[in-house]
Amino acid sequence: MAAKMTQSQLVKELAAAAGTNGKVAKAFVESYAAIAVRETKKNGLFVLPGIGRLVRVDRKARMGRNPATGEAIKIPAKKVVKFRVAKIVKDAIVPPKKK
Repeated sequence: MAAKMTQSQLVKELAAAAGTNGKVAKAFVESYAAIAVRETKKNGLFVLPGIGRLVRVDRKARMGRNPATGEAIKIPAKKVVKFRVAKIVKDAIVPPKKK
């Protein structure tokens, strides 16, 4: 299996693609991430065009079980963040089966 792309490798590729230096590309990556976090926190949704979207979801309180003892426990309500991949990206990575 190939190694994962690191942030430095991403910055180098972005810098080469944009024809700029690494500092500018790194600042862009950091700003993009900060904007995504801020907007998801504020609006509950941030769209990464062509990739997908970050969505804040409110989970309701529910009853669960302690797997070790089988005892019923109350799981409190909480907020979670989910990433929903765009259909075009899914189809590009894992092509749909032909019928």
